[in-house]
Amino acid sequence: MNACDWANTEFDGVDLGDKRLNERLVKITGQFMSSTESPINQACGGWAETKAAYRFFQNDNVDYKDIVGHHAQITKGRFDNEDVILAIQDTTYYNYTDHPKTKGLGILSRFTGKYRKDIITSGLYMHTTMAVNTDGLPLGLLDQKITAREVLPREKVEIKKRSHNIALPIEEKESIRWLDSMRVSASLFGDQDKRVVTVADREADIYDLYLLAEEIGTHYLVRASHNRKVNKSAVYSDVSGEMLWDFMSKQKTEGEVQVNVPAKDDQPKRVATCNVKIGKISVLPPRSFKGEKSKVAELILYSIQVVEVDPPNEVCKIDWILHTNIPIHSYEDAIEKVSWYCLRWRIEIYFKVIKSGFNVERCRLETADRLIRYLAVVSIVAWRVFWLTLVSRTVPNGVASDFLAEDEWKVLFVRFNPASRIPKHPPSLRKVTMWIAQLGGFLARKGDGSPGITHIWRGLAKLADMMVGMRIHSNIYG
Repeated sequence: MNACDWANTEFDGVDLGDKRLNERLVKITGQFMSSTESPINQACGGWAETKAAYRFFQNDNVDYKDIVGHHAQITKGRFDNEDVILAIQDTTYYNYTDHPKTKGLGILSRFTGKYRKDIITSGLYMHTTMAVNTDGLPLGLLDQKITAREVLPREKVEIKKRSHNIALPIEEKESIRWLDSMRVSASLFGDQDKRVVTVADREADIYDLYLLAEEIGTHYLVRASHNRKVNKSAVYSDVSGEMLWDFMSKQKTEGEVQVNVPAKDDQPKRVATCNVKIGKISVLPPRSFKGEKSKVAELILYSIQVVEVDPPNEVCKIDWILHTNIPIHSYEDAIEKVSWYCLRWRIEIYFKVIKSGFNVERCRLETADRLIRYLAVVSIVAWRVFWLTLVSRTVPNGVASDFLAEDEWKVLFVRFNPASRIPKHPPSLRKVTMWIAQLGGFLARKGDGSPGITHIWRGLAKLADMMVGMRIHSNIYG
């Protein structure tokens, strides 16, 4: 299945209100899939196609939510044979400060510098929920919100900083996005007997989110951020309960687990040996809770602590506490949830594909609305590239025809086996993935392991160029 065939399949039945818009979406998606790292004009390949793409992105009748929503329905179908859906949520930011002519951008950060009183970083933020199965294979997006923050005068910014947002109900905070995405993920599979588990980092450690999960009957796995007081007898009690980390430190060690820690900032990649502890806690709303009083409830959470044993010098020690409303009764239950949480890193790599693989921060569309439509399309294409990187690792019996058209895998075969005859049956998906990565610079030595996402997106771009050359040759020589 080549890029155009995939785009036709992925957006079959999409409804943007006009048949021509539906067709243009399919065409743009296929062009982007064939031209990673390329700007819009290069991906489209000519002025007429480029102008048509620009018109699509500037069309106010195109709602990016319709694009993402259709893709989410297709994603739902990919979980027919799965019992558990890990709905991994996270937020990323796109910096367009260097594009001063772009209108409608929001403020990402605002601070006072040494020589300037008001230093503003402008751009867009994107909150995404990506669906991953328990083998770690990303099967698509479930929800996405792309927007510009409200531009506030400096006086209001200072007031907001002083209040620390504690006086606002959750509906008026940016953190409502975690709850909104949880609702969407749960409702998408509401007609099926499947376990949807929202997986999120520390920013989602919110009482309101845990309360919502109880109300709508869904599940979560969230890393704790707040060393809150647990097991209290009443909201305003000062004598009952104890601090979370103190409580978990008293629990017995159930066993050990090896955690693969990716390289980040100045921290090297390593394998950390950690102790695992299990605890059952009760949580009451914070004193600043602004929700309906009738909804105030004592919530029962199961907590898993993962603490690194003898960490190397000058590294950040692992000391996680994971909260879930899925009962944890044994070491095996805890290890399963830890393995699920470790898959949260998938969405970080996915954001890297969007930013680095498609260079979206270089896009110079003139308004925020146009950029939002563009980012929605690129997000879906980036998922497809990310899926290809991982599918050969999790589906060992896959064949090349699951992803590539016949002429594509044959061109790859000839490129890497020039002295061999083309086989009648397609090679394995793992083999063609390795060839694509080698086109992107992967050396495929014995100790190199599986190729990474960078080699895949570069290899796909080169394969697209090779296919253009092959078709030109066929037109000339028959």
